[in-house]
Amino acid sequence: MELVYRGVTAGLRTLFAALMLRITVIDDHHLPTRGPVVLAANHIGYLDFAFVGWLGRRRRRFVRFLGKSGVFEAPVVGAFMRAMKHVPVDREQGAGALREAEHRLRAGEAVGVFAEGTISRSFEVKPLARGAAAMAQATGAPLIPVVHFGGHRVLTVDGRRHLRFGTPVTIRVGPPVPTHGHADEVTARLREAMAALLHEVIGDYPVEEGAWWLPAAYGGSAPHPEEAARLDEEALERLRERRAARRR
Repeated sequence: MELVYRGVTAGLRTLFAALMLRITVIDDHHLPTRGPVVLAANHIGYLDFAFVGWLGRRRRRFVRFLGKSGVFEAPVVGAFMRAMKHVPVDREQGAGALREAEHRLRAGEAVGVFAEGTISRSFEVKPLARGAAAMAQATGAPLIPVVHFGGHRVLTVDGRRHLRFGTPVTIRVGPPVPTHGHADEVTARLREAMAALLHEVIGDYPVEEGAWWLPAAYGGSAPHPEEAARLDEEALERLRERRAARRR
């Protein structure tokens, strides 16, 4: 019945309407309406699950996302994540999450992965983990790249947010990435495909010179990838320190 998933999706549609987001979807026919599929999406903001999940519902799919286990432990959000049958990922025991995701794929479901692992502070495509490629190869599911841009302007990492009405959001779906060869080769192809899609999306997006939400390569003031990697490491170190303090 998927009552919770349908209810959350309806709530998101209401939120999008309230913010008057101008959402454009391009080439969603690449996402099959049935059968196993791995959706590999870029990660640039806190609403990414909502946009990719909304894309899935357009194609009559319920996308099961792999997400950090900590999210599933939150009192309210965790209950919704479990009810929507998403898959928790423990950083120290990630193999279990991959096995569960592969089980879902063999059952004919759609599995969503943010292959960069964490939000990209540069808003470009970061290096990818091999999980998406490995799942597709293990199950024979098509590996579909998905890129979205604009939603991060509403809410993203480092307290960046802008609730301006009418923000344009573009979601673009690419054709399946060939999955023959080593997983590293497939992952490289996937990243290349995602980067090309993002380039096309930004090329048609109404950009603003110097905007914080625009990658530096396109004239924005977002951190360059090298600077973004340094900021990622600093944020990770702060997280480690907080966890160590809680264990004392």
